[in-house]
Amino acid sequence: MAHYHHDERDRHHRHHGHHNTVTTLGSSHSLHSSPNVVGVHYRVGRKIGEGSFGVIYEGTNLLNNQQVAIKFEPRKSDAPQLRDEYRTYKILAGTPGIPSVYYFGQEGLHNILCIDLLGPSLEDLFDMCGRKFTIKTTVMLAKQMLTRIQAVHEKHLIYRDIKPDNFLIGRPHHKNANMVHLVDFGMAKQYRDPKTKQHIPYRERKSLSGTARYMSINTHLGREQSRRDDLEALGHVFMYFLRGGLPWQGLKAATNKQKYEKIGEKKQTTAIKDLCEGFPEDFATYLTYVRKLGFEETPDYDYMRGLFTKVLQRAGETEDGVFDWMLLNNGRGYDVSGAGVAAATVATTVHAGQRTCCRCANRRVRAVYFCSIAAIRRPRAAV
Repeated sequence: MAHYHHDERDRHHRHHGHHNTVTTLGSSHSLHSSPNVVGVHYRVGRKIGEGSFGVIYEGTNLLNNQQVAIKFEPRKSDAPQLRDEYRTYKILAGTPGIPSVYYFGQEGLHNILCIDLLGPSLEDLFDMCGRKFTIKTTVMLAKQMLTRIQAVHEKHLIYRDIKPDNFLIGRPHHKNANMVHLVDFGMAKQYRDPKTKQHIPYRERKSLSGTARYMSINTHLGREQSRRDDLEALGHVFMYFLRGGLPWQGLKAATNKQKYEKIGEKKQTTAIKDLCEGFPEDFATYLTYVRKLGFEETPDYDYMRGLFTKVLQRAGETEDGVFDWMLLNNGRGYDVSGAGVAAATVATTVHAGQRTCCRCANRRVRAVYFCSIAAIRRPRAAV
């Protein structure tokens, strides 16, 4: 999937270097074979993810046996981001749906960050459910996702990389198993000056940041991002869930730059009514509202959530917390083993009265436990 990037730091953080093994404590052994303990009392387990910043491992707090995710980043990285991410997690500490951070420090040649271990991403779950969500599931997700982004905005931060991969549910059999969590704050930015509380100024000709498939039209046009852009990107995600894809996916061009321009043009020429055709009108109302917001305008989050509450009421549905993935495997849910998702699992779910085999959707589901960080290198279709 194509990304735009804001500056050198962003470009490096997304694109530089795969690190399949990590050496710590002066050891020459790979973490795959060494029973390393880092941060005084965190035992490093198996690798569960890999991104441009480094590698993510499952870990255990030896003091209380709590499972965590441990992110490793080379200290010599051209664009270190873990310290900034740690600071963002501290700003958001105690916010429902934001993972707790437990440790940041240096370990040998690496910076490390320990946070809550979570479950699969909404993209993973979307795959498992045949790459379509029902209106009910989409609406229940939309309300939670809006609440997470509102909490980030209320701390004077904008997120700037809205995509299903960055929203994760909790681990199965835990109390927050179906709470939507927001992770990976490598692109987040303050939209108010910390001292004066003044909103950042409107600017143009900005380098672009975010994921091309979901980003707002204004972001494509090089305009400084603000709260409205996070919300427009969310609207694109909601329609992706309902439709199973977006009209600007799969566009071909000679260069990435030309492809990004084509995506932006297609977004601008796709009428909201056409994008949302066949679905409750409140989705079109939402997109119309967020695209009309002013650069500095404070969005009405209650109004937006209310739109989605109305969708459920009109459909005669209750907000009972039963999501599509919970109906997989004859109601046993996606995690039938209790330890993760087996790639070979074949399940059926109901979409608009049709039973859909999820064998194909499971083709990219890993047979290992899901990771709480979204920046994992997975085979993905291009934009």
